[in-house]
Amino acid sequence: MGEFFRNRFVRAILMSGLFLQLGIWVRNFAVLLYVMEKTNNDPTAVSLISVAEFAPIFLFSFIGGTFADRWRPKRTMVWCDFLSAISVFVVLLTLLTGTWQVIFFATLVSAILSQFSQPSGMKLFKLHVPAEQIQMGMTMYQTMFAMFMIIGPSLGTFVYQTYGIHWSVGIMGVAFLLSAGTLLFLPPDRLEEQATTTSLGEEMKAGVRYVMQRPVLRSMAGGFVGAGLAVGLIQPLGVFVVMELLGEPKEFIQWLLMINGVAMIVGGGMAMTIGKKIPPQMMLAIGMVVSAVTVAVIGFSTNLYITLAAQFLSGLVMPFIQIGINTMMLNATEEAFIGRVNGILNPLFIGMMVISMSLAGWLKGLTSLSITYLIGAVFFTIGLLAILPLFKLLPKKTENAELKS
Repeated sequence: MGEFFRNRFVRAILMSGLFLQLGIWVRNFAVLLYVMEKTNNDPTAVSLISVAEFAPIFLFSFIGGTFADRWRPKRTMVWCDFLSAISVFVVLLTLLTGTWQVIFFATLVSAILSQFSQPSGMKLFKLHVPAEQIQMGMTMYQTMFAMFMIIGPSLGTFVYQTYGIHWSVGIMGVAFLLSAGTLLFLPPDRLEEQATTTSLGEEMKAGVRYVMQRPVLRSMAGGFVGAGLAVGLIQPLGVFVVMELLGEPKEFIQWLLMINGVAMIVGGGMAMTIGKKIPPQMMLAIGMVVSAVTVAVIGFSTNLYITLAAQFLSGLVMPFIQIGINTMMLNATEEAFIGRVNGILNPLFIGMMVISMSLAGWLKGLTSLSITYLIGAVFFTIGLLAILPLFKLLPKKTENAELKS
């Protein structure tokens, strides 16, 4: 652990992530509450916020990943955070003139720029973190995200209700600027003499071929599809579990979410402890199995304590899934293709999640809440079956060996 934190890259990237999470959660809840206030809780306007957050993942993830492979990663991340901050301050100036609808622009621009910045960060992990420490790095990242899942909603709500939308937007801009400033302490980008002669379209096609030709990445893609369908199907239905199965008021959903967030922090710590003892594909499989079982239990349980226990176990293994996937993707992918691989697999998960989210209410009405959760468990099982070939394709001892196709 001491050697890990002595790494200059690790300190800078974690501090940058801290500022980014602060800005993102203030943005998410300040924008949500402000739009609800301005539109008198208009569901269409509220849904446009989700569109502004998720649409860039479909439209720009693969393009952003391709450019991340062409551009210098440190410079890309610094400029993305800087431009996010500039766009936020432009929105602030516009808000002061009374045009409130421009608030959607802040969410949209930062979401687009993150599709260029995030794969560059993965590329820097590959460059600056030893192979045996990548799993630990992913664990630290996921633990930070889990902490903000707990404190983020309260933090964003507090900032908006205490200081209003103008100060909230200003805090967002400052957070993005601090992230950009922190990234300046990263090691310099490696200068490469080779000049690319291929077009953007050719490089995108090469990225697709790269994924399709490698059994490890193909299996991971199948796992992404199964997990995305499962998560999207059950995510909108948590409030119905609270009301229909547990007989609690809808506000009780916050306790399920809080338990899930606390469990993710504990799970991140567990993953850090056992990460060197079991290979990442085993962590991923454990996460899938436990998720399938707990989703089925939550869908049929009418006992509050059984449901809370299942919710805790579900959150506990979520870092296992995220860390296992990210570790294998980094180890199995050459540096030159990291951006494009990330740009293919990430939208695959989000796309399946959005599709099943759109069908969740219809499926619940057609069958029942319990059957819908059971179908979610089946999707996790399908994802598990898709990743089983990883146990034959990967070496048994992966601590110091790269995953090979």
